[in-house]
Amino acid sequence: MDKIGIIGGSGLYEIEGFVAEKWTEVNTPFGPPSDELLIGKLNGREVVFLPR
Repeated sequence: MDKIGIIGGSGLYEIEGFVAEKWTEVNTPFGPPSDELLIGKLNGREVVFLPR
């Protein structure tokens, strides 16, 4: 099953049904993103959230 990626503000930490599992630091060829990625589950699907 495909992952879902969400980019958003701090209000998205409160998505109903979202269960946070871990924060993950990533590096890209373009530099680091604005924050670590928050990986969790939403209705049984894996979701990766990037706070901006």
